Amino acid sequence: MSTDKNRATAAAILPLVGGPDNISSIAHCMTRLRIALHDRSLVDDRALRALPAVLGVVEDDTYQIVLGPGTVARVTPEFEALVEQGRSPAGPAGNPATAEPAGNPALTGPAGTGKPATSDAAGTTGPPRTPDRPGPAGTPVTAEQLATQGAALKRARHDRNRTPVKLFLRRIANVFVPLIPALIGCGIIAGLNGVLLNTGWLPAVVPALAAIASGFMSLIAVFVGYNTAKEFGGTPVLGGAVAAIIVFPGVAKIDAFGQHLSPGQGGVLGALAAAYLAVRVEKLCRRWVPESLDALVTPTVTVLASGLVTIFGLMFLAGAVATAIGSFATWLLATGGAFAGLVLGGLFLPLVMLGLHQALIPIHTTLIEQTGHTALLPILAMAGAGQVGAALAVYCRLPHNRSLRTTIRSALPAGFLGVGEPLIYGVSLPLGRPFVTACVGGAAGGAFVGLCNQLGFAFGATAIGPSGWALFPLLDGSSGLGMNLAIYAGGLLAGYLVGFAATWFFGFTRQMLTELNADHEAIPATLQPATEPVVAKI
Repeated sequence: MSTDKNRATAAAILPLVGGPDNISSIAHCMTRLRIALHDRSLVDDRALRALPAVLGVVEDDTYQIVLGPGTVARVTPEFEALVEQGRSPAGPAGNPATAEPAGNPALTGPAGTGKPATSDAAGTTGPPRTPDRPGPAGTPVTAEQLATQGAALKRARHDRNRTPVKLFLRRIANVFVPLIPALIGCGIIAGLNGVLLNTGWLPAVVPALAAIASGFMSLIAVFVGYNTAKEFGGTPVLGGAVAAIIVFPGVAKIDAFGQHLSPGQGGVLGALAAAYLAVRVEKLCRRWVPESLDALVTPTVTVLASGLVTIFGLMFLAGAVATAIGSFATWLLATGGAFAGLVLGGLFLPLVMLGLHQALIPIHTTLIEQTGHTALLPILAMAGAGQVGAALAVYCRLPHNRSLRTTIRSALPAGFLGVGEPLIYGVSLPLGRPFVTACVGGAAGGAFVGLCNQLGFAFGATAIGPSGWALFPLLDGSSGLGMNLAIYAGGLLAGYLVGFAATWFFGFTRQMLTELNADHEAIPATLQPATEPVVAKI
C-alpha cells in the first residue's frame, strides 16, 4: 500500500471515529489501530466495517480497528498526523463534528448533532434497529443482524472482562505488545540465519546475522522494564534502569544466600517485577520527598531500593518461576502432547473471549528467551484454522444468504493470515453453534501439532504476534525447517477440515438452516457496498 493509500485510509477512518477532537490517544499492535475515545457514541461502526481496508472492529479498553499486519504500521503514522493537524483550539470540549470534511453529508449526520449519519450497527439513523426477521429463538439471519448481535456480544464480553484480574492482565499485555515488531524482525532473521548455517551458504554473513538477531533478545529485559514503568505510571527510564541489572554481565560476580547469580536470571518476568517495584517505590518517594530534593533523592532511592530487592530476591524468585514454566511446557508436550494440544487448541477461542489469553504473553516471551522459540504458539494458532474451516462450512451451507456470504468472503483472507476477529464476531459467535464447532477444529489441529511434539518433532515460533499462514516464516525447531513447515501445515489442514466437517454436520439445526438459508436482502439501499472505494469520497 502506497503512502497516498495509507493516508487515504487514515482520512477515511478519522471522521468515522468522531474526528480529531474525539481522539485521546493512539497506538497500534500487530494488526489493530487502537484508539482511546472521548465519546464512543460518535463512532460509526457500520461505516467503518464497510471501508475496504478495515478487516473488523473490536471494542475493548480501547476502540480497535483491525487493519492487518503491515498495513496498520503504515496507516497509524498517517492517522496520527491527521489527528494532530485537525485538532481544534477548543480541544475535546469543542464540537468534534467541526473537524469532519465539509460537504460530505454521509459523514456528518443530522444538522447540529455532530454525529455520523449511520450511528447504529445496521447503518440507519436513530435508535438501533431491531432485526426485521429474526430466526428461530432470535437467531439472526443476515450479516447485518449478525453484526448487531456480534456487537452486543462484544459489549457484554467487554463488561465481563473489566474485573481487576483481567484489567491487570491487560496491562501486562500492554507491556509486551509494543515489543512484538522487534520480536518478529529478529525472529525472521534468526530463521534465515539458521537456514544459512545448515546449508553452509554465505558463512561470512552468519556471525553478523546472529548478532543482529540476538541483540534485541539479550536486552529484552530492559525494554520490558521501560514499558512496565510507562504502563503503571512511573518514569520509564527508571524502570529500564532497574531491569538492566538483570542482564548486566557483572551480576555474575555476586553471590547471595550461597547461590550464584547469572546474567539474565529471572528474564522478562524478573524485569517485569523489578520495574513494577520501582514504580511503587518512585510513587512513594514522590509523596514524601520534598520537591526541592525530589530530582536527586527520588531516582536514587528508586534505583537503589528496587535494585537491591531485584538482586537479592526477584532474580532468584523469577528465575525459579521461569525455569518451572519452561520445564512444565517441555514435559507437557513430551508426555501428553496430543491431549495438551487438543485442550489448548480447543480452548483458545474461549480464552480470547474471556480476556485470559493475555496471561500467555509473558509465558511465550519467557519460552522464547529460554529456548529460542515458544512451542505453545503453533498449537494455539490452530484455533484460527478451526475458525476458518467453520466459516467455509457456513458459506457452503447457506448458498442463498447473500449478505452473510459477502461478509465471509471479505473476512476469509484475514482469517487465513491469522486475523480472526471479523469471522468470530461477524459470523461464528453470533450464530452460536459454529463457534463451538470452530473450537472443535482448533482442538483437532492442536492435537495434531501436539502429537508431533510428543513424537519428538519439537518446534515453535521464534516470535509472538503472527498466526495462521503468517507464522510460517517464524517456525524453528530441532527437526529441520522442512519438517517444521510440514507439521504446521498439517495442523492447519486438520483444523480447516475438522472445523468444516464439524460445522457442516453439527453447526446448524434444521430450523436454523430453513431460516438462515434465504436472501433477506437486508442491506439498505443507502449503504455503500463493501467493495466501493469509500476513501475516494473523503
